Amino acid sequence: MNRPIGFLDSGVGGLTVVKEAMRQLPNESIIYIGDNARCPYGPRSVEEIVTFTNQMVDFLLTKDIKLLVIACNTATAVALDEIKQRVSIPVIGVIQPGARAGNKYTKNGKIGVLGTEGTIKSGVYLDNLLQKNKDLDIISLACPAFVPLVESQQYDTPLAKKIVAETLAPIKNKGLDTVILGCTHYPLLRETVQKILGQSVKLIDSGQETISDVSILLDYNDIAKMSDDPSPKVRQFYTTGSPELFKNIADDWLAEPIEVSRVTIDTLEKIQRQMEEG
Repeated sequence: MNRPIGFLDSGVGGLTVVKEAMRQLPNESIIYIGDNARCPYGPRSVEEIVTFTNQMVDFLLTKDIKLLVIACNTATAVALDEIKQRVSIPVIGVIQPGARAGNKYTKNGKIGVLGTEGTIKSGVYLDNLLQKNKDLDIISLACPAFVPLVESQQYDTPLAKKIVAETLAPIKNKGLDTVILGCTHYPLLRETVQKILGQSVKLIDSGQETISDVSILLDYNDIAKMSDDPSPKVRQFYTTGSPELFKNIADDWLAEPIEVSRVTIDTLEKIQRQMEEG
């Protein structure tokens, strides 16, 4: 089936999930929207995050997607259950796969969770981890400066190294053997995080784990696009912010040129109203 998979995020972070989708599922068509104009979501209220996320969902539904990936930890934490209830296609978030991987890889039961203020405040990683193993020792750390670093394309700068080192100082010598990158923006800072925490610490990229689950969902629902399907692949990327800045980061991270279109907040609100009116 050549209908696309839809991806949404508060900004460019979900591109880390798309990159893994392009590697694991090369036949699939992809449509992505990043809400860069209203990023970051971490400090926002639950009501705002739910509203903004639902607007992006409605936009993607107009593109006839067959499966939805909420490639944003903050949006997953506060809006996943509601969205699952209101749409008729399979929906997956990034938190449960990341938590499952953290539980799988830890050897000493000491796990760190890095996330936005919203994700950490929700306690959703803590809940998912402890449901599988109540004996885990978990340290959660909000990293509010990380997303702005990535969104401003400063993820590979001396400033980034300084901010990451200062932010991670409270967990550096706590004996953690596994750390979950609980925001899809954070893999763009992965090398810096790894150097600061040390090579012995296993970093979990929730995006990689999520796409493994997406592959299973595609097969289970019999909606995967097969390699012998001659129809062309679609690659469409949208942002509510600057297409130029988005494209610079996307070209660098995905290692292939893409086209980016801008969609205005007014357009998202109009689509949402139309959906509500039926």
